[in-house]
Formats: sequence, C-alpha cells, structure tokens
Amino acid sequence: MNAPAIPFYALYGEQAASQSSGFAHIETIASRSALHDWEIKPHRHADFVQVLLVRAGHAMIAFDGVEHAHEGPCGVIVPAGTVHGFRFRQGTHGWVLTLSADFAQRAAAPHDPLAAALATGGPLPLDATAARRVAWLATEMLALQGEWRSADPLFLSLAETLVRVVAQHAVPAASAPVADQRLERFRQLVEVHYRQHRDLDFYAEALGLTRRTLSRLTAARLGCTPLDVVHSRLVLEARRLLRYTGASAQQVAAELGFEDPSYFSRFYQRQTGHRPSAERA
Repeated sequence: MNAPAIPFYALYGEQAASQSSGFAHIETIASRSALHDWEIKPHRHADFVQVLLVRAGHAMIAFDGVEHAHEGPCGVIVPAGTVHGFRFRQGTHGWVLTLSADFAQRAAAPHDPLAAALATGGPLPLDATAARRVAWLATEMLALQGEWRSADPLFLSLAETLVRVVAQHAVPAASAPVADQRLERFRQLVEVHYRQHRDLDFYAEALGLTRRTLSRLTAARLGCTPLDVVHSRLVLEARRLLRYTGASAQQVAAELGFEDPSYFSRFYQRQTGHRPSAERA
C-alpha cells in the first residue's frame, strides 16, 4: 500500500498549474484563510515559492514539522517542496505572494542573497522600515493584479523588490556564502534520484567528477560526506510523510525505495536518534 500523499497545490486548495513558468500571484491573508477558519493545513508546492507577509496580527507557522509563533510584522519565505501550514489569529492582516520556482533566475549572481533566501527560506522578523516598504509594495501589486498579464514585467519587478527587502533579513550581504555550481548541481541530482538509492559513483559520473573530488567538495562546503547529503534528504522526506500523512513506517519505507521495512526503521533511528513510530505519535 502506498503512503498517503502530502497535498501539492499552486494556491492552497487549487490544483497545481500545468504551466508554472512565469507565474506570480498575490492575495491578502484573509481572502483565503478566512474561508478555512483562519487555518491553512500542511501542504507543499512542487514548483512554487511562497512568501507570507504578516503586517499585523499573529501567525503560528509550521515549517517542515517545526512550529514558530510570530507577531507581525514578519515575513516567511517557503521554498518549493517545503511542507508548511499556518494558523492565524482572526483578523490578521497581510499578504501571500506565490511565485513560480523559476523566479530564482532573477538572482544576478550565485552569491546573490535573493538566491540563498529563496532556497533556504524560513520565518523572518521585519523592522519598521522594512515593514513599511513591504506593505507599500504588496498594496501596489494587489492593485496591479486586476490587470495581470502573463510575466508582467512591472509586477515581477515589484515582486523581486519585495522579496529582496525580506531577504536582507535572511542573508546579510557581507556573510552570504558564494555558491558552487557543482554543489548546486549535486543537490539537484539528489532531489531527483534520492528514492532510487543511487551510489556515489552515479553522482560523481553525472557531475564529471571523481568520488574523491565530490567528497572534498561536500566536506569543504557542507562539512559532511556526499552520502550524508543523500541520507539527509531521505530522512527529511520520511519525516514529512510520517508527520503529515499518518503513513505507517512500512508504507514510508516502500515510498522511499527501501525493500526492507526493518532496515528503514534502523536507518531512521540511526539518523535521527528515534524510531519512525515516534514521529507518528
């Protein structure tokens, strides 16, 4: 039996768009959450990044199983694929901006803070100056929405400015790490193949590297081995399925390509320090 699926949406409650490139949308928090008793249940977006902007009020934010309580003003960047949900105090004021994943291509260079913020995300407090800028930009974008045309350059420019205002609080320009394209490509390959349990020779060959060079790359940049990167991705997906779908350890093992459920349980305990059943509890 397959594991129950975590819902994928473009906008919450709506099926993902068949053509996601160049997509952008903004709406108020109340316009959708008020229809659901101010609660957006855990879900994720395969090809979309979301930016939650709380101007005033309270939000309980679940971000890959970790909850954060925040008072406005604050922003939350949700990378594509991240399981997230929100519970708002009634009357909370703010906006939700949804962007197709190709929006990250607007980053000017690999070390651009925009790219790092969209990739890592997370809740971010906003100071008074940033909150005023975000509110002005969101209001202008909401007004433009009625005149939306595909890939509208003005709308997308305002969206980029808004995300950069929030991103300044995520990755200070002086400390932003310089990205390595080989490492980014490795992460992309892991994202595609982690369920298939490929060996390190597969990844090294796909990257045009030796295993030794790949190991040096991850050790220098991430402080871990290439296998640690693959295992971390497996554990992340297992945790998502266990916490958000009610799937059994046996179902999750099958979903993630483990032939032996007992081996999966031992693997999960070795990586996390507890058995899969603890996540379901």
